[in-house]
Amino acid sequence: MKISNKNESKSTHLKGPKISFEDVGKGAIPFIFIHGFPFDKTSWQPQMDFLKSENRVIAYDIRGFGSSTAGRMKKSMQLFGTDLIKFMDALSIEKAIVCGLSMGGYILLNAVERYPDRFEAIILSDTQCIADSEEAKVKRNKAILQIKAEGLTSFADGFINNIFCQESLDNKKDLVEKVRNMILATSPATVTGTLTALAQRSEMCTSLNKILIPTLIICGKKDKVTPPSQAEFLQSKIAYSTLQIIEKAGHLSNLEQPEEFNKHLAAFIAALPNKNS
Repeated sequence: MKISNKNESKSTHLKGPKISFEDVGKGAIPFIFIHGFPFDKTSWQPQMDFLKSENRVIAYDIRGFGSSTAGRMKKSMQLFGTDLIKFMDALSIEKAIVCGLSMGGYILLNAVERYPDRFEAIILSDTQCIADSEEAKVKRNKAILQIKAEGLTSFADGFINNIFCQESLDNKKDLVEKVRNMILATSPATVTGTLTALAQRSEMCTSLNKILIPTLIICGKKDKVTPPSQAEFLQSKIAYSTLQIIEKAGHLSNLEQPEEFNKHLAAFIAALPNKNS
């Protein structure tokens, strides 16, 4: 598949959407980062900068987010998981270490269940394996109606207050504003379509015991969206997993406490048996 390169960002077509991505550094086993909802690949910049001197690191925009086009297919975690594998194929990546945050974790778990041989190791950040409860589905449907009636502003404000811990809201206002602008830059149709996909996603808990590769689980101690109890459950069911809880972080632990997040990444990488193969 043809890959174009313009102003550092690259793009590739997956027989439908154009996927925008950053691909920097060199290393035997590539790292791929999958952003959460409703963000884009720039949410991984602290990790890209940290790893690129010794590793090949890639962050891409999920279809419809950032600079990627949406395509015509109905959004689902299954579709996003298939996109990940097609994206790896387009870049001729047979196997990778993949990190997903929040919805990125849902996508990663979906892909790992169907294509286990494509992953050297995985990192599950601020995510969970459960499907939406009926209460959560109702909240998502209310959000969809609100966005269709009013646009994204009120939704973005409420979302921001839920994903950041109070310390971040009080002391990291530039970061909070950057993430808010990221949300507002997303098309309302992508946000509402993805909210429906999130509400309809399947549980992945029953397949966790099939994950037999090194797994790092990270969670902000004050994550209200996917709390530490969910991270602890993941750790209890995945055989070769370790859990790291990050203090003074909510749902965006990689941005709220990037130095600590990166420290855990480095330790995980160093312990991988096939790191240099």
